Amino acid sequence: MRLFRRMFAAALLLPCLALAQTPIKVGIANDLSGPFAALGAEARDGFNLAIKQLGGKLDGRPAEFLQTDMGGNPDQARQLVNRYIQRDKIDFFTGPIGSNVALAVGPALFAAKVPYLSNNPGPSQFAGAQCNDYWFGVSYQNDAFHEAAGKVALDRGFKKMFIIAPDYPAGKDALTGFKRGYKNPVDQEVYTKLGQIDYAAELAQIREAKPEAVYIFLPGGMGINFIKQFVSSGLNQSIKLIGPGFSGDEDVIQAVGEPMVGMFNTAQWAYDLDNAQNRKFVDAFRKEYNNRNPSVYAAQAFDVIMAIDAAVKATHGNVSDRPAVLAALKKADFASVRGPFTYGANNFPIQPYYVRVIEKTPDGRVTNKLVGKVFDAYQDVYVGECKK
Repeated sequence: MRLFRRMFAAALLLPCLALAQTPIKVGIANDLSGPFAALGAEARDGFNLAIKQLGGKLDGRPAEFLQTDMGGNPDQARQLVNRYIQRDKIDFFTGPIGSNVALAVGPALFAAKVPYLSNNPGPSQFAGAQCNDYWFGVSYQNDAFHEAAGKVALDRGFKKMFIIAPDYPAGKDALTGFKRGYKNPVDQEVYTKLGQIDYAAELAQIREAKPEAVYIFLPGGMGINFIKQFVSSGLNQSIKLIGPGFSGDEDVIQAVGEPMVGMFNTAQWAYDLDNAQNRKFVDAFRKEYNNRNPSVYAAQAFDVIMAIDAAVKATHGNVSDRPAVLAALKKADFASVRGPFTYGANNFPIQPYYVRVIEKTPDGRVTNKLVGKVFDAYQDVYVGECKK
């Protein structure tokens, strides 16, 4: 009888031991080359800081973080995601910077019931008619930064606006969002090639249009090149420059420097946002990365890993129980660098948005400073179309 009891107890213990020993796998499709390389590097640093703080584990359990560069290419990303799903059997997915990639890989992940926690893109399609239980827009909905910037332009009384963005899904969401926040007709609306670096033609258009302000959504290298050319052309002497956080963040400031002083930009996070988790994150990031201030991309990536860790903890490591995982992710029971974190019905965050201005500090550093709040609890306009 005692032998039978020991055998029965061992049988009960085996699944628990297997669960404890099987690593939880997170697929991270990095943008370390291609049009979003600078932004992908920022995200990578945010991911890696969180992973380091967690000791390379999730809720203290063995974990594998599979990081692979797909260069911002939707076709390469599809191939990578298929490999992650079929060969690597991933439990969670994150990483892409571009909305075109998010839209390309989402369907395969949703069909395979792999939660996709977006560290950056928030396409309107996934916020509305194509919303899905397996999508979590941890970062923002694409229109939001831009809608906030439109309100800033409206509140500051700019009457004549020239707006510009790349011709891809996030670019179209960007200018749609800006116009919604601005409420007035814009003078000119221009779409450029994704990855464009020469803006001579667009600058000539701006010079001829003579707007009071120019709104740009040109992330990464695109924004760096545009701003340098905008300043060297002298247009900054008479025209105010406004952008979302993507076009006025620390990665762009590092490359452009003092010419960016005075530029307004909007974001759902700032490194000088005053909450305990953010202070710890910023201090740790500076220590890890040569006293560099983190960007929005790094902060969002850090939050994604912490959100996954919280879900693993809530499910006691049983990530194969997908309904339980989704419920845990939806609760967002983690200490976000943004403060209290809540999802709307479409799994996009309901959160404040802030306005920042780029200034030169007394010690000579050119950086962002939080100067006000634009929205208290922004919920995107597409949530009513989500019928999941």
